[in-house]
Amino acid sequence: MTELTTDHARRAIVEHTGRLAEAAAAAGPDAPVPTAPDWTVADLVTHVGQTQHWTAQIIERRITDPADLPTDVPDLPADPGRWTEWLAESSVRVASAFSDDALDAQVFNAAGDERSGVRFWLINELNESVVHAFDGTGATGGPPRVDIDAAVAAELVGHHLAMLTSPTWAALRPESAHAIRGTGQVLQLRATDTADGDGAWFVERRPEGATWQPGSRPADVTVTGTAGALLLMLTRRIPLGAGDGVGVGVEGDDGLVRHWLDNTAHVAD
Repeated sequence: MTELTTDHARRAIVEHTGRLAEAAAAAGPDAPVPTAPDWTVADLVTHVGQTQHWTAQIIERRITDPADLPTDVPDLPADPGRWTEWLAESSVRVASAFSDDALDAQVFNAAGDERSGVRFWLINELNESVVHAFDGTGATGGPPRVDIDAAVAAELVGHHLAMLTSPTWAALRPESAHAIRGTGQVLQLRATDTADGDGAWFVERRPEGATWQPGSRPADVTVTGTAGALLLMLTRRIPLGAGDGVGVGVEGDDGLVRHWLDNTAHVAD
């Protein structure tokens, strides 16, 4: 699968954080976030901005030891009128941290997988920006913005699967890692808007743990949709069969998909 370029990812982080800022201004600080039911818009803005500053420090300081992870982040401004500027600053800071000079640096990878630490944090921060921008637009009372660049969304589908099958997930979420084991069941995801075969993934539920690979193969269930719709479905932002042109189609045993979704929720979701 073609890797998303660093420049593309940096631009998308800033773009989607800008979407969140616009949505926060429209919704107001106390508005509930339908796709993150325990959060208000103020919580959402705080989380995204502080995470961006926190991640930027990891890259800027070239942190390799998890014991040295940052402990201080800027507070959310008390005046909501300053939130747009605050989010712009945090998004530019984290995007700039992933400079060309940083790409080969040694940095701690929180997933514990084969990716470089810098690549992990870049795509993880992109995921935070994209998914939470969708959350923010849904808090305005109107339909959420679902237009996610296909290359960005496809990268994030792979990131999502990598996280759920990573050593860190197994260590911190053993109940989830155990639940998604199986006896060889295969789930297939196919994007309808990606080029050159870059939008297909398969997950195999093995007795020793779930694994995933890019590509196509015969499957017990196949889920199709735009890459953005697949991402939003996997992160439980839209349900299976959602309407308004953002849904996904399921062919085969939909119980396998529902079981996967029911057992892979992130702690912060």
